[in-house]
Amino acid sequence: MFDTLLYRICAPIVGVYMKLIYKPVIINKESIPKEGKIIIAGTHTNMKDCCLLAGCCTRRDIRFVAKRELLKPPFGFLFRMSGIIPVNRKIHDATVMPAVNKVLSEGEMVGIFPEGTINRTDDIIMPFKKGAVRMSLENNCKILPFAINGKYKRGKLKIKFGDAYFPETNDIEKETKLLEQKVIKLIKECE
Repeated sequence: MFDTLLYRICAPIVGVYMKLIYKPVIINKESIPKEGKIIIAGTHTNMKDCCLLAGCCTRRDIRFVAKRELLKPPFGFLFRMSGIIPVNRKIHDATVMPAVNKVLSEGEMVGIFPEGTINRTDDIIMPFKKGAVRMSLENNCKILPFAINGKYKRGKLKIKFGDAYFPETNDIEKETKLLEQKVIKLIKECE
C-alpha cells in the first residue's frame, strides 16, 4: 500500500531535517522533470540517500526499488506506506518488473541504486546491475543519472544530477556500462 498523503507530509519534514543537519549542495536539480515517467539511477553511499533524494531534490513522489528486508518490523509499515518496490536480492525476483512497469505506466518516478547495495568499498562505484536499463527499455522511459559524493557531515555532502537520456541501443550490457560512465563522470565533477 502506498500512502501518498503520508509521503507528501513526511518528505518535506525529512527534507528540512536533511538541509539543517547536512546542508547538502544539490547541483542541476532542475534536470528532474516536473512530471512524466522517469527512472533516477545513481550511487548509493548511505542509508540516508533516499531521504536526501526524496526530501531535498524534488517534490515528486519517488518510488524506490529497495531490499525487501526493509519491510520487516519494527519500521516495515513505514517503508510499505512510503511506496517502496521490494526486491529479494537473493534471487532473480520476477515481481519487481511488473511493479515498476505499473508505476511508470502511471507517469511516476522510480528511484534505483544500480550498485544494489551501499558501496562500502574503496572503489569509486561498484559494478552496476542491469535493472535500471532494463526498466528503461521495457517502458520507453528516460534514465536520469545522479551521483552522491562526500560524507553525511555538515557542508560535506553533494549530489549532482546529469541529463535524462534514452538508451541508444537494446544492448543491456553496453547501456549499463554507459550508465556507469555517466555516473562516474558526475562523481568526478562533484569533487
